[in-house]
Amino acid sequence: MKASARAALQAASRWRALEFAFWLVPVAAYFLFPRHYLLLNEMAIFALFALSLDLILGYAGIISLGHAAFFGFGAYAAALFAKHIHPDPLLGLAATAAGAALFGLVSSVLILRGTDLTRLMVTLGIALITYEVAAKMAWLTGGTDGLQGVVVGPLLGRFDFDMSGRTAYLYSLATLFVLFLIARRVVHSPFGMGLKAIRDNRLRAAAIGIPVNRRLAAVNTLAATMAGMAGALLSQSTSFASLDVLAFHRSAEALLVLVIGGTGWLYGGPIGAVVFTLLHDRLAALTPQYWQFWVGAILAGLVLIGRERMRLIVRPWRWFKAKKVGE
Repeated sequence: MKASARAALQAASRWRALEFAFWLVPVAAYFLFPRHYLLLNEMAIFALFALSLDLILGYAGIISLGHAAFFGFGAYAAALFAKHIHPDPLLGLAATAAGAALFGLVSSVLILRGTDLTRLMVTLGIALITYEVAAKMAWLTGGTDGLQGVVVGPLLGRFDFDMSGRTAYLYSLATLFVLFLIARRVVHSPFGMGLKAIRDNRLRAAAIGIPVNRRLAAVNTLAATMAGMAGALLSQSTSFASLDVLAFHRSAEALLVLVIGGTGWLYGGPIGAVVFTLLHDRLAALTPQYWQFWVGAILAGLVLIGRERMRLIVRPWRWFKAKKVGE
C-alpha cells in the first residue's frame, strides 16, 4: 500500500512536456517583448501572489479575504529594509521572507479557529487592521503619501533596477520559478496529500491521524511567506510602497485571478494572472473610465458559462463528442 502511494506521488511529481513549454514562454517573452518588461514584471509578481493564495484556498480549503495583509507587509518590510538597513535586494528579500513567515505563523492562531465563515471574517479583519496600522504609523510608513526615498541597490552588485524593468522582470521571474518549485514539491508530497484530505473532509482527516491544525498552520505560514516575497518584489522593483499594497482590492483581484485560472492547480494562478493583467492593461487603454465594468462582465460570463463549457466552445470536437454521448 505504501509502495503504491509512493509510486502515485512520484508519477504525479514528474515534469510533463507542457510544463517545460509553459516556462519557456516567459523566457521567450523577455526576448520578444523588450518594450513591455514592466508589464511582464507585474505579471510575474501577480502570479506569485496568486500562487500563494492557491496554496491555502485550492489545496487547504481556507478561504481568505485578507491575503493582501501579507503582500503589503512584505512590500513595506522590503522597502524599510532597503531604506534603513541595507540596499541589497537579496538580503531584503530574505529578511522579508522571515518576517512574513513569522506574521503568517502568528496569524494562524486566529485563522484556524471557527468555521469557514469565521475564518473569512478573521482574514478580512487581519487585513483591515494591518491597513489601519500602516496608515496610523505615518512616521514609519509615510501614511497616505507612501514610503519615499527608497533606494534599492543593484542585483548581485552588478545589475541596476532601471526604468525599463529589464532587471526587475528577470529578478521576479527567477523568484517566481524557485518558489513555484518549492510549492510543487510541497503539493506532490505526503504533506500535500494531507492538505487535500483536510480540504475535502476535515473531520475524517483528523480521524485517520492527520494533524489538521499543524498542517494548516504550516501551509498558511508558507503562503504568507510567498505573498510577502511577492510584495517585496513589487516595492524593490518600484522603489516605493504605499497603502495601496494593503488595500482590499488586492485580495479581491487575487481571488478573481484564481476564478479565471482555477484553484487546486499550481498553474491556475500564473495563467489567471497573465489573463487578468492583459485584460486590465488592454481594457484600461481602450476605456479608461469603464475598464472595471468590462472586466467584471467578462468574469461574470466566465462564471455563468462555466470553465467546462468554455472548453467545449474552444474545442468544438469535444462538443460533438459530448452531444453524441448524450444521445
